[in-house]
Amino acid sequence: MTIIHTIVLGIIEGLTEFLPVSSTFHLIFSAHILGLMQNDFTKLFEVFIQSGAILAVVFLYYKTFITDKELLKKTCIAFLPTAIIGFAFYKIIKNVFFESNVLMLSVFIGVGILFILYEWIIVKKKISLDRSLETFTFKEAILIGFFQSFAIIPGVSRAGAVILGMMFLKFRRDESAKFSFLLSVPTLFAASFLDLIKMRQIVFSSGNNMLLLGVGFFVSFIVAYIVIKWFIGYLQNHSLVLFGGYRVIAGLILFLFRVK
Repeated sequence: MTIIHTIVLGIIEGLTEFLPVSSTFHLIFSAHILGLMQNDFTKLFEVFIQSGAILAVVFLYYKTFITDKELLKKTCIAFLPTAIIGFAFYKIIKNVFFESNVLMLSVFIGVGILFILYEWIIVKKKISLDRSLETFTFKEAILIGFFQSFAIIPGVSRAGAVILGMMFLKFRRDESAKFSFLLSVPTLFAASFLDLIKMRQIVFSSGNNMLLLGVGFFVSFIVAYIVIKWFIGYLQNHSLVLFGGYRVIAGLILFLFRVK
């Protein structure tokens, strides 16, 4: 892996982490396209640079974390189901889910179709999105935590699972996205920290490894900061159909040319 590779992957991470398109999926297939072999370091890199995206959320929402204690508590509660499931299935996640291209592509396309179908139901006025985070309950926080846990499968999208779960509960799209940002902080921090501990020998075995991780971290932070601000504004006036369509089209193309 070179500095150019880390910059490209950092940009991809920053672009996709908070959009409902699965950053892990994009990083894995981008690595294939770039000719990078999947090994312990690339797997660590793909998780660790998410911490750069976390920092972008902290910068943008630090006032919310400091002043809104109730929402902070609900964020922590929503994190628990993901933490328990993620820790319990850590080896399966790394050694099975991350190794099956067919599974990832099928899930990637399937979630895209789900976005489109749900938006169609909303257009037909069978569901109205009118709730704000002020009405969010602790029971709903636990439920959203279980929604997020589906993202242990690459292709689901952590942000997509949370946003769709919130929309099922009739929260506005922009409010749903905001909570997905807040929930990303403990979730991605825990994932990055766990990988860092388990693979600390790889990190410190080479100064070059530390440099690559640092560059990826910084690039993902800058790009994610820009994307978060844009995405909230976009969802105030648009649906998820664009992202659903992208998933279906991109997934089908990759199915035709996938690396086996």
